[in-house]
Amino acid sequence: MLKIANAPCSWGALEFDLGETAPDYVQVLNEIVETGYAGTELGDWGFMPTEPSKLAQEIHSRNLMLLGAFVPIPFKKQETHVKGIESALKIARLMAEVEGDIPLIILADENGSIPERTQNAGRVTPAMGLSESDWQIFAEGVMKVAEAVKKETGLRTAYHHHCAGYVETPDEIEKLMSLTDPELVGLVFDCGHYRFGGGDPLEGLQKYGKRVWHFHFKDHDPKVAERAATEGWDYFQSVRQGIFCELGKGDVDFPALLNELNMLGYDGWGVVEQDVLPGMGKPKYSALRNREFIRSLGY
Repeated sequence: MLKIANAPCSWGALEFDLGETAPDYVQVLNEIVETGYAGTELGDWGFMPTEPSKLAQEIHSRNLMLLGAFVPIPFKKQETHVKGIESALKIARLMAEVEGDIPLIILADENGSIPERTQNAGRVTPAMGLSESDWQIFAEGVMKVAEAVKKETGLRTAYHHHCAGYVETPDEIEKLMSLTDPELVGLVFDCGHYRFGGGDPLEGLQKYGKRVWHFHFKDHDPKVAERAATEGWDYFQSVRQGIFCELGKGDVDFPALLNELNMLGYDGWGVVEQDVLPGMGKPKYSALRNREFIRSLGY
């Protein structure tokens, strides 16, 4: 049975500095439990306690599990790789002390920091992508992080394709997967980002199959996508306008995706990531509706 979790980003605790205050970790963890979820991701470094025993107490006293942590690194810049490894190891050590080898390091680009990609999220063209030499540097950085994390902590590493970064479109995901070792680097499959990035989520899940080590529940509103393209919204405006709507309200075919996960024998977690920003409403009620939707599908 697929295990269902949520994440701090569903409460507005994001990797992006949006100039507004999100709920603290105590509220987030309490509401994750109250709305029926069994696990959580870590959130940004410092959002939750960084002392292992304190973090373990906060997570386990609520009967939750710690599943992973998002680690953004601008891999295109070779000079960032060493610092990126240090950052990933710091987080991996913490999670390993709390939860053993269960959590994943969830790598991503430093999304939202590249003006052209941020401005054109959901409609990027090949001309906005990486050169062949850039791809080699990018993939080399991803591999170095995965190798270091595995060697020191035993944790696995998976890459999260994400709009407003250099790995957004189906072609870009395919390129990165082709340049990395499937034994060391898995894929965090995010059906909402895959859809906004121009792909069919079911085709993507079928294509990557066993390489999917982590699954993010995220829906996609085609009407918002159409407005974003027509009006030239950037990534953040699209998110604020609800591009990643509540589950069941967009065009992602979740029954088909869940059926495919079953056929794959997927035994990981399904994590709801709603991207509810401050001012967009009560995250708890959105989390509850999302959980009820997943339950309606039998999970």
